Amino acid sequence: MKKLMLATQNAHKIKELKAIMHDLPIELVSLKEFNDQDEVIEDGDSFFENAFKKAYYFASKYQMPTLSDDSGLCVDALGGAPGIHSARYSGLGDHENNLKLLKEMEGQTNRHAHFISVIVIAYPDGSYQRYEGRVDGLIHHEIRGKEGFGYDVIFYHEASQMTFGELPSSVKNQISHRANALKLLKEDFHENAHHE
Repeated sequence: MKKLMLATQNAHKIKELKAIMHDLPIELVSLKEFNDQDEVIEDGDSFFENAFKKAYYFASKYQMPTLSDDSGLCVDALGGAPGIHSARYSGLGDHENNLKLLKEMEGQTNRHAHFISVIVIAYPDGSYQRYEGRVDGLIHHEIRGKEGFGYDVIFYHEASQMTFGELPSSVKNQISHRANALKLLKEDFHENAHHE
């Protein structure tokens, strides 16, 4: 594998993936660099279904191994919501998603939550690899910090005693759900490096 397509237009996600995978001997390219505006409707019932659908679509389109990440925040008190709907929770973007979640958590004593990341690498021949990462934390009572994206500013990581929004990206990129999934990918990498 000489090149790997990152099936995302999200600049924050591209930056994070490239930072965590910088030590792998492959060239990472993204849909942004190809100016590819194709939308794959993520209507699956799980993180895996959404990640696979997107990865396989672009692997077929470009005849290139393609990585897709579907991730989200699962809050215990809300029955696992927003879950696979995390990015579109309010329909109005990251800040409004956070405000909506904080409002729904008013008065809740159980503030346990976890981030899940499911990463799929799909190949043009239809085969794929799947990696899953998780990180546990709490929903803070207020927005804290300016780092990261998505729900980072309200996700409190107990061991660090900070929200992900307060953590430097270099630290978050070692402990996040996406980092945990990518650690598993890296362990597999040399075994799969020749798969085209």
